[in-house]
Amino acid sequence: MDKYTRYVLHQLIVAMVLVSVGLTSVIWLMQSVQFIDMIVNRGLTAGTFLYLTMLLLPNFLSIILPIALFTVVVFIYSKLIADHELVIMRAAGCSQFNLAKPAIIMALGVMIVGYALNIYLLPQSYRMFKELQWEIRFSYSHVLLQEGVFNNIADGITVYVRSRNKAGELLGVFVYDERNQAKPVTLMAERGAMIRGDNGSRVLMLEGNRHEVNKETNKLSILYFDKYILDLKKTSSADAVHSPEARELSISELFDIENNEHVGVNDHGKFTIEGHRRLISPISAIAFTLIGVACLLSRYHHRGSRIRQTATAVGIVVALQVGQLALENLTAKNLALLPVLYVAVAIPVLVGWAMLLYSGKSRSFANA
Repeated sequence: MDKYTRYVLHQLIVAMVLVSVGLTSVIWLMQSVQFIDMIVNRGLTAGTFLYLTMLLLPNFLSIILPIALFTVVVFIYSKLIADHELVIMRAAGCSQFNLAKPAIIMALGVMIVGYALNIYLLPQSYRMFKELQWEIRFSYSHVLLQEGVFNNIADGITVYVRSRNKAGELLGVFVYDERNQAKPVTLMAERGAMIRGDNGSRVLMLEGNRHEVNKETNKLSILYFDKYILDLKKTSSADAVHSPEARELSISELFDIENNEHVGVNDHGKFTIEGHRRLISPISAIAFTLIGVACLLSRYHHRGSRIRQTATAVGIVVALQVGQLALENLTAKNLALLPVLYVAVAIPVLVGWAMLLYSGKSRSFANA
């Protein structure tokens, strides 16, 4: 690797790390806001919060990396042009391909990372995220109890809690259980707690009473108790059916979606497209890089031309992203269009490479 390649590649790597960390942090913070309430008001531990949000990072990175790479390539090469470093490098004998080689090396590295994320890390982390979220929802029902609000924690069960002390004990507990429509039950207690057992969550109530109305006879029966346990086993994750999302499944499962009984027939197209998208999206790193480099190295630069070329590259990439999303939506409804997806991602790569080679030949002809 020559000195020029090492020099530019070092700048690209440093800028790539900074931009990726910055974009990931912003998106991570935006997504984490929805979980902060669980810490402040609902008793979720900070460790569980961090673990839950960290599991979303592979999903962010698979989207961020190609865009971050394009931003970095355009910025670094614009800086090289503004500082007249490219003029010196061309005078030293660097060809058009040699000038673009550091960006192409970065693009290949990002593409490999993208495949690692899409094929392995994304489905594994997102599946763990959904399982933990499901577990919090059904086995840690106390996390979802908010003070001063009627909490519908499951079908037929409503819980009201006046307050919660520092020890996590519930004060002023009201429970309305209508799972048995013929005999709805109302329970009130001075204090209580949510406890977790092997068969699901339970409500432990102390110093209260139980009201039951028989709708056939309209008779009310009242039971006063010192200790009462209400079983919520019907709300446990073992009894609930979790329908998987496309991002939870591996590539092999997505391409064999017809045999997944938990996915409806109407969703087969969406799941199939997710599998092909994981194979296609990392290639966009190559396409975006070639387009950015080809636009910036396409001709001699004078005042204002660099801004126009940067704007052209950004416009092309935005159009490609919008077109790719629209094509994926169309293909999900008509799987016969699947080959068009691969053609659509290959064309920008070929066009960017052709632009790079053509600009190099044109420049060599102009120099001659």
